Amino acid sequence: MSTGHANLLEITGANFEKEVLQSALPVLVDFTAAWCPPCRAIAPHVEAIAAAHEGRLRVGTCDVDAHGKLSAKLDVRAMPTLMVFKNGQVVGQIVGAVPRAKIEALVARAEV
Repeated sequence: MSTGHANLLEITGANFEKEVLQSALPVLVDFTAAWCPPCRAIAPHVEAIAAAHEGRLRVGTCDVDAHGKLSAKLDVRAMPTLMVFKNGQVVGQIVGAVPRAKIEALVARAEV
């Protein structure tokens, strides 16, 4: 039996271009940190969306502490930051803990 984490990619500075920018599917990236309570609050939503959209959307998490250069390059200043990439471009972004419906709406824009 797999957990929700089975659907989540670990996004790093090393694999960002291949896993996100070159992905054929839209990609939702959750920029997060272990010490961030709002990040933990939305983590179950992110995992549920990964499972619900399997095959239409890739979902990954990026630990901003471990991958600070990537976070800085993308101008991620607050956690959590959710970004949706499509065809190598950011097509939507949410900063802060939000209800799952808001994350679903962000994802829906990219799945058109």
